[in-house]
Amino acid sequence: MSHFSIHGLAKLGSAMLAAGVLSACSLIPTYQRPAAPVDAAYPGTVDSASAIGAQREAATLGWREFFPDRHLQALIAAALENNRDLRTAALNIEAARAQYNITSADRLPNLNLNANAARQRLAAVQSPTGQPLTSNSYQVGLGLAAFELDFFGRVRSLSQSALASYLSTEEARQSAQISLVSQVAEAYLAERSFAEQMAIAQQTLDSRQSDYTLAQKRFDVGVDSSLDLSLSNTLVQSARTSLATLKRQRAQADNALTLLVGKRIDNLPAGQTLSDQNIVADIPAGLPSDLLTRRPDIRAAEQRLLAANANIGAARAAFFPRISLTAAFGSVSNTLGGLFDSGSGAWSFSPQLTLPIFDAGRNRGNLTLAEVRKNLAVVDYEKTIQTAFREVADALVGRETLTEQVEAQEAFLKVTQERVDLTNLRYKNGIASSFDRLDAERELFGAQQALIQARALRLTNSVDLYRSLGGGLNEVTGTALPPAAPVPGIAAAK
Repeated sequence: MSHFSIHGLAKLGSAMLAAGVLSACSLIPTYQRPAAPVDAAYPGTVDSASAIGAQREAATLGWREFFPDRHLQALIAAALENNRDLRTAALNIEAARAQYNITSADRLPNLNLNANAARQRLAAVQSPTGQPLTSNSYQVGLGLAAFELDFFGRVRSLSQSALASYLSTEEARQSAQISLVSQVAEAYLAERSFAEQMAIAQQTLDSRQSDYTLAQKRFDVGVDSSLDLSLSNTLVQSARTSLATLKRQRAQADNALTLLVGKRIDNLPAGQTLSDQNIVADIPAGLPSDLLTRRPDIRAAEQRLLAANANIGAARAAFFPRISLTAAFGSVSNTLGGLFDSGSGAWSFSPQLTLPIFDAGRNRGNLTLAEVRKNLAVVDYEKTIQTAFREVADALVGRETLTEQVEAQEAFLKVTQERVDLTNLRYKNGIASSFDRLDAERELFGAQQALIQARALRLTNSVDLYRSLGGGLNEVTGTALPPAAPVPGIAAAK
């Protein structure tokens, strides 16, 4: 090492300052958001001024307002706390944040405090007394190890890519929360639907069992034939089959709900029936362009695109020279006591230049790969938008038709019940046959089950619309949503 001097230290500081100025260069392509490959309005909707901004109402509507059933609210709250998939998404965020911190640390010099001592015996060299000479060396100081001068923005590009990946992971966690809220609601509706159908099946079985007992007595006294008794027994066995099926389906739906919630919750408020559910169904759809800022999965896809775009800058920078600095300054002495004496200072400064000359096409291949991956990210971004558009459009179609279907099913159930009452009266008077009575009973049971299924489908469609519009992220209305705009410094190269 050369002797320490203020002049040498000044040179080191000047070099690092120049590196900081020159590292502002970036080879990242200027980012332009791809045009949304969807229509300006949803099918069957009117693109009017009243629709603009309505998307925001759905996205900011808290799930406690959207789901007024206290039983369901308790399940959603427990799921947000205990669901393992949501925990995994949160841990992925921590991993992405750590990776970004690691990558961004390369943009700043790493200073290390070094201290070492060495004792060496030289057998070939003897002291005046004839003994082998022994030498000591003590050193302490600060060291800068291979700090890259980011002239062409390679390190900066990698840091921006890592930041975009981290933001994408955060958006993915928010998307997972929205999906979890809707999955819990839909599983709850499925369980309620099977429970109500099972209750009707049990009532029907009890009623048909009573009818069969009466038919048995009529057969014993010779009023009914064996065919009448067999038909009555057919109704009983059919109801038993339906009841067993619904018991299994309800138990499976309850297990699915428990998995989503993360654990079984006891002492919950009583659940409402599907006919009493007051879930908000009339949610303004807004415009497809609103989805770009309100759907976390779309924002996540755009962040992945930004990360791929930044990687192109790093691949381009690999074609240019790479300059790194290794420096140290401190104190060196042959004795430990003289380590900090005057004149013991020392410094070293070792710049290194690496210029790629021949790499068998490796850098060109890496650049092509980065460009292809960006094109894949563009396709993924566009496909995510199209999928979101279709989900909203499907939910809107369902909202327009399912209400009409429920009303028609209610009217059908009413006339079917009237037919059963009339058929039973005619059967008792000997006018209608057992076949007529059997057919009417079967149709009534089917109409009752179909009405419950239609109500559950309508409510599930409302949940789908709420989710597809970006609802479910906030607990209460008015909660501020995270910023949707790209982070400055990533959206466009400077």
